[in-house]
Amino acid sequence: MKDSIISINLETSTAPVVQEVRGRDYIEYGTDDWRNLYPQFLIDLYYNSSTHAAIINGTAEMIAGEDLIVPDDDVNLDAYVKLKKFMRHANSKESLHQVIKKVAFDFKLQGAYAIHIIWNRERTEIVEIYHVPVERVRAGRPNEMGKVDTYYISADWSNTRTHKPYPIAAFNTNDRTSGSQLLYTGAYSPNMDIYHTPDYLAACNWALVDQRVAEFHLNNIENGFSGSYFISFANGVPTAEERRQIEQSLTDKFTGAKNSGKFVLTFSDDRTRTPEITPISVSDADKQYLALQELLVQNILTGHRVTSKTLLGIDSTNGFSSNTDELINAANFYQNTVIRGFQLNILDTLQTIFSVNNMDLEVEFVQLKPITVQFDSKTIREVMTQDEIREDIGLAPLEEDEATVEQDVKLAKVGMIDGEPVFSTIEEAEAHAKTKGCTAYHEHELEGKTVYMACDGHAEATELSKFIQEFGEDIPEDWELIEEEVVDGEHQDFNFETELNNIANSKTELASTGTARPNARSSQDGTNKSDNDFYKVRYVYTKDNFLSQEGSSREFCRLMESAKKIYRKEDILQMTDRAVNPGWGPRGAATYSIWLYKGGGNCHHFWLRRIYKTSLRGAKSNIKPSEAISYTKALSEGFTAEKNDNLVARPPKRMKNNGFLEPR
Repeated sequence: MKDSIISINLETSTAPVVQEVRGRDYIEYGTDDWRNLYPQFLIDLYYNSSTHAAIINGTAEMIAGEDLIVPDDDVNLDAYVKLKKFMRHANSKESLHQVIKKVAFDFKLQGAYAIHIIWNRERTEIVEIYHVPVERVRAGRPNEMGKVDTYYISADWSNTRTHKPYPIAAFNTNDRTSGSQLLYTGAYSPNMDIYHTPDYLAACNWALVDQRVAEFHLNNIENGFSGSYFISFANGVPTAEERRQIEQSLTDKFTGAKNSGKFVLTFSDDRTRTPEITPISVSDADKQYLALQELLVQNILTGHRVTSKTLLGIDSTNGFSSNTDELINAANFYQNTVIRGFQLNILDTLQTIFSVNNMDLEVEFVQLKPITVQFDSKTIREVMTQDEIREDIGLAPLEEDEATVEQDVKLAKVGMIDGEPVFSTIEEAEAHAKTKGCTAYHEHELEGKTVYMACDGHAEATELSKFIQEFGEDIPEDWELIEEEVVDGEHQDFNFETELNNIANSKTELASTGTARPNARSSQDGTNKSDNDFYKVRYVYTKDNFLSQEGSSREFCRLMESAKKIYRKEDILQMTDRAVNPGWGPRGAATYSIWLYKGGGNCHHFWLRRIYKTSLRGAKSNIKPSEAISYTKALSEGFTAEKNDNLVARPPKRMKNNGFLEPR
């Protein structure tokens, strides 16, 4: 009888199958091995391939960005206030950005995302939105127009008897019969009308290889043995059916990654008829697995359209590239060709939701920077001062050597005015200004000639020091800090402190006629009718640590931060008319709005609002401080018919033109 060799099919099919099943209201979505469980298959793949998971995690973070903002300042006030409230509270537990972070993860992992839409009772506005995990969603049968008007939700589609699917209406702005609707969408997928596939679909087999290789090595370590074998039976040739059963038995028991390293146990009553088991040695197995590892990683990266491993935290054999330009180009390429497409899809969906609520304003992502550009020491010495370098590495600035400064300006100065050097040309003044962290100059007359004085930090420091000493307050020890928040949407002319105390006073029942006079009280501090409850609203100059930390703070910012003072709003507004940071106004002017533009162009700082409270005996308030503060915030955002000063909440580095009051 002629022996026959049976080949084993190693092909793995991961393409999803969409099919209608008789007797079911929903459309199944899965593969042969994962019937109606394709989203769960993608999750299983994510959990079992480290390279694949790293790419998905990093990409999802980049899609979600740091935050969502309304970039245009000249917008409808009512729409702006409504949108800002919606962005803070997309639902009772989450902000809009928190919801979008989950949406971004599903979008990358599954190629689709789902949002639960909640209408108000009148069906006139959307009051809440929630993220719904895509793996819990299946589409109902399309209607006669080919549109899905019902989706089905189940906590576990592998056990629909216990977790029975329940229907939910598809999102439809024209049919608002149901107060609860589901918005399911994603990127275009070829040959898919109902569901969406992830953009890395072609790399799924390679992610499976990564999973199987890991399982193989893990089991070899656990069993302490590996190898492939040729098994020959010397007790006659069984029938075809018997051979098939023997082969199936051996296949089930000993093949596959999870069975690697196990031994074979046989029984025989005749030594001459025992099975012969011959090991098949694999030459250079270590090199083969190393080559396979490199091959699968490269193919997974290719499937995800990743051009640089380091962008997404995947180790490179050569470490980080020393070519900074290559990393920057790779980051820009990935941002523009991959990330931007995901973000635009999400923004289009948000605009649909916003338009329903009459707050259809432009929204954009604050992009996440995956890498920090590192410069070599030569470049750093050329563009940064010694004190800037010391600050960048966490050291205090050195005391200034007056002799060195004098020698530095002797070469070019033509005289002195009020102890400051002046120069015959603008270029010389600017060159000296740059050594002091300033880029401006002023014209003066000296002996009948026009000369130029650099804003070298000393003049501004003197005026600023006077201001800090005159108006800066120490943080009060006997006051309770009850609120601290970025100043967002507060109009320049709005007195937050007065309004907050007015609201609190109107809700306070007096039970005592005692009088309290807390220390450091200013004319603007509010009290209630018997001075028993007392609020102070102060502002502190704070750095945005999420911005790139390249370079250094200028003298104005260093002094404001190091002083560690708090300020009344009306005092901050006084700085508009004082030359505390000369040269950063329009066309190099000495004054400008410190409230709006802080330290000037490219500044990394913003104003942080702090609310303090003292509660003395004898008064009972009918309103919680948090309620009063929330109500006052709403008033501050809609103070006048004019546009809000939302520039207060942004460091100039995040503004148009980087906060320069004229294009640079």
